[in-house]
Amino acid sequence: MFAAPDTFGIASRLQGAARLTARLALGVVLLLPLGVRTQEAGWSVGFYAGQYYDTEPAGIIKGDASFLPQYLVALTASRPVWRSERWPLSLEIDIVLGQQFGLASLTEVAAAPALRWSGFPWNDSLPTALRVAPLGISHTSSVSPLERGVNNAGDHTLNFLLIELAFAAPQQRDHEFFVRLHHRCTIYDLLNNYGANGEDFLTFGFRRPF
Repeated sequence: MFAAPDTFGIASRLQGAARLTARLALGVVLLLPLGVRTQEAGWSVGFYAGQYYDTEPAGIIKGDASFLPQYLVALTASRPVWRSERWPLSLEIDIVLGQQFGLASLTEVAAAPALRWSGFPWNDSLPTALRVAPLGISHTSSVSPLERGVNNAGDHTLNFLLIELAFAAPQQRDHEFFVRLHHRCTIYDLLNNYGANGEDFLTFGFRRPF
């Protein structure tokens, strides 16, 4: 039995995305100084959910974002692969499996290397971490109508960006509640020039060790 032609196309894109993300993560780890590769830390798993808004990522901070009836629910898994010996800084690999619904129904797979900063002065009373992943890979099962630009064109595979603020109780620092910006984009038209912004979701979630 032969698979449908588009199945081969999706598999090829996913394999390419996985290879690119792995190379990016490896390159970042090799370039980061004064640190150690972490082998003792395991995976953390969690979930998050949120709603699409129709401006650039910073629009939610400026207060000029409008929310549309497009929603995202996602599972996430992360694992540290590097930790600084000098600073409260580490590198984690973040993997996402999400489902969008509302105006359009589609599945998303994403991965990115994320830097975690946990050097906040109030961490003894409220453990806090900032996680940032500016470059990653996101692939969707279909092109969202919210991402289509000129001539109704769009891409399945785009850059994946996340910015996340996580909080925990002092007694359980590895059980985190977080707010996350989940973002797909063309990196300022580097990936395509269709004129679409991509997608932005403001989400809330929880993770714990697995």
